[in-house]
Amino acid sequence: MKRIIALLCSVFCAVFMFGGCGQASSVSESDRLDIVVTIFPEYDWVKNILGDSAGEADVTLLLDNGVDLHSFQPTAIDIAKIAGCDLFVYVGGESDEWVEDALAEATNKDMQVINLLEVLGDSVKEEEVKEGMQADHDHDHDHEEDADHDEHVWLSLRNAAVCCEAIESALEKIDPAGADDYKKNLDNYKTKLNELDTEYAQVTAAGQSKVLLFGDRFPFRYMTDDYGIDYYAAFVGCSAETEASFETVVFLAGKVDELGLKHVMTIEGSDGKIAQTIIENTSSKDQDVLVLDSMQSVTSKDVEAGRSYLKIMQDNLEVLRKALD
Repeated sequence: MKRIIALLCSVFCAVFMFGGCGQASSVSESDRLDIVVTIFPEYDWVKNILGDSAGEADVTLLLDNGVDLHSFQPTAIDIAKIAGCDLFVYVGGESDEWVEDALAEATNKDMQVINLLEVLGDSVKEEEVKEGMQADHDHDHDHEEDADHDEHVWLSLRNAAVCCEAIESALEKIDPAGADDYKKNLDNYKTKLNELDTEYAQVTAAGQSKVLLFGDRFPFRYMTDDYGIDYYAAFVGCSAETEASFETVVFLAGKVDELGLKHVMTIEGSDGKIAQTIIENTSSKDQDVLVLDSMQSVTSKDVEAGRSYLKIMQDNLEVLRKALD
């Protein structure tokens, strides 16, 4: 019982501390920017636009322990962090339905809020159910509006550039004194994004194949659409399914044979069992498994080790180069 009471007191004190900070969260009062983001790409974008000023800001990554966006549930401390921050960045899809309640608790009325889906507007795609794709019994595709949106917008370098522009604009508003530096950092970062985008276009144009086949979820539609790549997959990008039906496996194995594919794809963290089962049901049974990183499992340890958005996208390009060969 004493341990329980002590734990509750600790939580209460932490919430009180964060809530109290919210009352004095403006840059002029604290001299430190207080920024909260939900996912790793947002975190890395913010850090790059802050540049040398990153050391003068508190940037909190909420999904810092490898929890998937689709299953994240905020704690009371998370809500308190959001309530008092200067800038809050989130994706804005069905997985972020909790955000509305969190923002209702805001104590910083001057907070800047960025919803990536709103920023991207008409370029946001609806979740797509392709031929042969297994229905997700835990995910209702009959919802309207946001519920049907494909949330994985960060996997397009072109979307990343637009999102970074919105972040830079918000930083200018909460810290006008740093505006010149933020603009310069944004320009430098967008140059890197554009250069990598050009590399992607060149690699895909030179590829022998224009089709990817995933024995897994498929969160890469924004990437494939940018470069005219077609795909087949076992599940949609936000699916909670982990077991593919016999019909799905047979269909995908048949596509591997029909298209003469040399590779079956998975995403990071997969055990590869579905991909291997597909390969075992092909005629040649000699395809290999390649992994694309959707950045949904990046941890705080990964961040400390130097993982970056651009590095992961560069690594994905090399995987794509082999997959389309």
